[in-house]
Amino acid sequence: MSDEFSAEAAVSDKPLRGVRVIEFGTLIAGPFCTRILAEFGAEVIKIEAPGTGDPLRKWRKLHGDTSLWWYVQARNKQSVTLNLKSQEGVDIARQLVASADIVVENFRPGVMEKLGLGWDVLSAGNPALVMVRLSGFGQTGPYRDQPGFGAIGESMGGLRYITGDPDLPPVKTGISIGDSIAALWAALGALMALRHREVTGGQGQVVDVALYEAVFAMMESMVPEFDHYGFIRERTGNVMPGITPSNTHTARDGKHIIVGGNGDAIFKRLMRAIDRPDLSDDVALADNAGRDARAAEIYGVIDDWVGRHDGQVVLDTLKAADVPVSNIYSVADMFSDPQYLARHMIERVRLPGGESLAIPSVMPKLTATPGTTEWIGPPLGAHTDSVLKGLGLDEGAISQLRQRGVV
Repeated sequence: MSDEFSAEAAVSDKPLRGVRVIEFGTLIAGPFCTRILAEFGAEVIKIEAPGTGDPLRKWRKLHGDTSLWWYVQARNKQSVTLNLKSQEGVDIARQLVASADIVVENFRPGVMEKLGLGWDVLSAGNPALVMVRLSGFGQTGPYRDQPGFGAIGESMGGLRYITGDPDLPPVKTGISIGDSIAALWAALGALMALRHREVTGGQGQVVDVALYEAVFAMMESMVPEFDHYGFIRERTGNVMPGITPSNTHTARDGKHIIVGGNGDAIFKRLMRAIDRPDLSDDVALADNAGRDARAAEIYGVIDDWVGRHDGQVVLDTLKAADVPVSNIYSVADMFSDPQYLARHMIERVRLPGGESLAIPSVMPKLTATPGTTEWIGPPLGAHTDSVLKGLGLDEGAISQLRQRGVV
């Protein structure tokens, strides 16, 4: 990885090389979408407010006055400051969009229109533009104007309702999963729209991603089960509902172990490994329906066996029997795990002061055109001058814009 904040460091054979993206986004969903595009070669120009920038720059653990998360979320992006409350700033933004392939924004619906940067304006100046719009509830519908963070999307999309123990209130996952899921759908939608443009001769379109719909799309069989049977899936703790056995068990030394024995052949191997050949050979347990009907019995048997052994013995025994099993990793476990190391899932970069910092590596892994980290999240406005010079402004003009608070 280059130690410089240079936009010239991009690898020439990345799959999105030549794609220009303008990001009008803050925090998580929009910036995570553009992060993915930047990792695979897109030129991402992130527009930030002068003086403050993206609030994510100050979130969670800091290095000096900059979030460690920022260095990951904004890697490979160019930071340009523009005051979009000024007409000059809006005019510059329009010029940038005129040469872009994709615009990504995650403001509340109507904000871009109020700024003079709505779809009608931007597409008129660039008919080939793909505009990706992420919001809580989408660009239409009775809720469109309501604020909708990831937590609301997770709740309304169905995820929170089924997460947790049955006798306790719903819980959240430990990360902003709703925003991240929406970002993945947004990146996928952007690439599909680019493909459509390529095939049909250059016409752009809007990709409208609502956070609640992004989560809702992941809810497996909940809709047809409710429609056909009136069945509402409830919280089941660590048990995978309707798929048996798949659960978390606690070993003698307190280690929590995930055991997935829900395949027909796997279940037989699991029962033999824990000294229950009677259950392995029980024809009533030969398929998932039979096992699910006796789930409490099966989980009691596994709980008992796991609880009589230390965690490492459980792992070694079930791995030898070719049964899916794992302890529950903390981030510390990831740093020393041989699979993480073999797949290079943690890479090291240099902070501005020269210190080494571990960050997640890029995925998915492409064999011919892999994504890479070219530079970490840049200082606020680090690329303002170079990008504006690309629009034909000279140093004097840029200096005047800076004096007027436009950049």
